[in-house]
Amino acid sequence: MMFDLFKWMARPSAFDAAGLGTDAIARPIAADCALPPGTIGVVVSASGHTRRVSAGGRLTLAANETAWCFHPGPYGCDLVPFAAAPEIGLRVHFAVDSPDPRMHQQRFDLFLASEAVGELVLGDLAARIEAALQRELAQGNLELPPCTTLDEWNAFRGGFNQLLYTRFGVTVDDCVPVDLSGTRDFAGVLAARAVADAPAVPPAPTPLQAVALPPAATPLDDAHALRRLFLELPCVMCRVRQAALPQGQDLFRQQQALIQRLDLVCLAASTMPALGLAAPGQPLAPAVQQQRASYSLRAAAALDEAWALLARIERAEDEGLGTLLDEADRIVANLEEALAARKQVAFDAEAA
Repeated sequence: MMFDLFKWMARPSAFDAAGLGTDAIARPIAADCALPPGTIGVVVSASGHTRRVSAGGRLTLAANETAWCFHPGPYGCDLVPFAAAPEIGLRVHFAVDSPDPRMHQQRFDLFLASEAVGELVLGDLAARIEAALQRELAQGNLELPPCTTLDEWNAFRGGFNQLLYTRFGVTVDDCVPVDLSGTRDFAGVLAARAVADAPAVPPAPTPLQAVALPPAATPLDDAHALRRLFLELPCVMCRVRQAALPQGQDLFRQQQALIQRLDLVCLAASTMPALGLAAPGQPLAPAVQQQRASYSLRAAAALDEAWALLARIERAEDEGLGTLLDEADRIVANLEEALAARKQVAFDAEAA
């Protein structure tokens, strides 16, 4: 009887893996649970450092650690590269990348630690991938012209593959054009777009509301954005430092200046004041808190641009690095401006 009791006490707790590998990609897992076969565990410390755990045995967590269980896939989804043409699609199959021994932290693990909230489902990740793809196409950083030639398609595939690997830590297995006209409700799309584009008639604002910044950010938005900046900016800086060294003293100095500025941006992100306080013991007005949170979202948007730019830097030839470093200068300037504004406790109407 006592032997059976010890066997029961040593048995790992059950973990619900239903849907992992199909509709769900990753799910939080508690300590003492066993990782199902075919899955991988990611343990996240309070400081954002991660380590992977192979399936089998009981998951052991230290104090203040959390963990995820993910299935590497493969997964499939349909993406709309151009928002104005929802009938044109890409059918993409991807998988979570295998560990890169050259990196002390895998990109997908960082994505889970900094961006995932609760269960990560396939639809959520597909929406993030689609948004990143549409932004790169809209800005001209990727090209997918009509009647694409083989060379143009290969160039697009190379850039798209690098974007997904750098931004999310996933590898594209297959990507083919597909006609989505039979699966899209065009009337519904146009109606929703008309509602979104219709001008709103808000009530007369108060003086504080008159300078509020769109979008209407919440304290939770602010916390998520600052966590992303705190965890991801040092990784961006490290990848910039490890990128191919540009030839020529001018480009070298530009790269070094960029790294120094990123270092200061990392410091700024890690020393942000509490959202609701103007000073110790001095609460901040709700409208000003919303302004602060909006600047956090602006900084997070610039961070997304930084990851996409990093993907292009890592594929660029020496002759193209000068233009990319100029683009990096613009992105870092946006980060500097947004993070400086996040620390303010008063805003002028011109800042809206």
